[in-house]
Amino acid sequence: MTSTLFTGISELRTVSDLGTLSDAALVVEDGRIAWVGKAADAPAADSVEDLGERAVLPGWVDSHSHMIFDGDRSAEFEARMSGGDYAAGGIAVTMEATRSASAEKLEELLLERIAAAHAGGTTSLETKTGYGLDVESETQAAQIASKHIGDVTFLGAHLVPPGADAEEYTELVVGPMLESVRPHVQWIDVFCERGAFTEEQSRRVLEAGKAAGLGVRVHGNQLGEGPGVQLAVDLGAASVDHVNFLSDEDVAVLAGSDTVATVLPACDLSTRMPLAPARRLLDAGAHVAIASNLNPGTSYTSSMNYCVTTAVLQQHLSLDEAIAAATVGGARALRRQDVGNGLDAQGRPAKGSLVVGAAADLHVLDTANAIDLAYRPGMPLTWRTWVGGQLVYSA
Repeated sequence: MTSTLFTGISELRTVSDLGTLSDAALVVEDGRIAWVGKAADAPAADSVEDLGERAVLPGWVDSHSHMIFDGDRSAEFEARMSGGDYAAGGIAVTMEATRSASAEKLEELLLERIAAAHAGGTTSLETKTGYGLDVESETQAAQIASKHIGDVTFLGAHLVPPGADAEEYTELVVGPMLESVRPHVQWIDVFCERGAFTEEQSRRVLEAGKAAGLGVRVHGNQLGEGPGVQLAVDLGAASVDHVNFLSDEDVAVLAGSDTVATVLPACDLSTRMPLAPARRLLDAGAHVAIASNLNPGTSYTSSMNYCVTTAVLQQHLSLDEAIAAATVGGARALRRQDVGNGLDAQGRPAKGSLVVGAAADLHVLDTANAIDLAYRPGMPLTWRTWVGGQLVYSA
């Protein structure tokens, strides 16, 4: 094993009990953090990486994305910006393009999207199937995703395909489709929303996934108040995502649970929906994550910098709160948060914080001050990105 001392850190946002350290340094060994502290106290290492007095954060943990797709929906977006409403049915457009694409094309597009995420400081990703909506296409998407992304979610219950019977399609999802994708995925999800799947259908889908050994995630409460939050908490879901419309009871239920409320600010802006009430959720004591929701219809961006900026400027989170939601919040939504000695509950290197034992996932900003993410909105601030101690992006 070789070690590298990262020094020249103006401020180190550890997103842990260590807080923010100035004039800091850290040592990386075998892909993990081996030491954190003041630069003056740093131990010797095999090599030195001088970051030139730049700010360092944990890499963003993007716990909600849809990266396996082909096709273009820019016309739909332009129409929506001209006053049209968003409805779940737009997914069908992407379905046709994705079914027609070759595996080679889909993998090429996925790798391009992962590279773009790295260029924005993202070091951990979840992504979903859900644009094939038949057994063959969903299985292909899961296989491709599992080659490159550690957390893959089966979202066959994204939409009932045009012309299909909802009940028959639900049975396909919980039967042959789930059986086929199961070797390639860790999670199951459902779009519990008007125009998609009812509460009863959603419960069947999620319970089938749990019975198959998958973790549970839920798309819920995006287009109006509904059963998504309560369903997620009832089934012990790791997260319920979107959460734009919440009753007082929904907020209280989330605050009393381990289910993470994942807000998707880029999607909210793209669909001109009310921004999810992240401030209200945090004040109530709920766990909150920020994710990109990269997808072709309603959030065609992997920029977590943009999402964090929006959370600070428009959702009234402090910078510390927004960074935490986009790092340890996302890690909690993927069950990868630190539970002691930098490890998650299953003994894997934790994500989202820079503590001894955690994964050496580093996001280096081209500025001395992390507040510039909000103070200088829209500027290209990611300078370098390391994943597990390996450099994956350099400006």
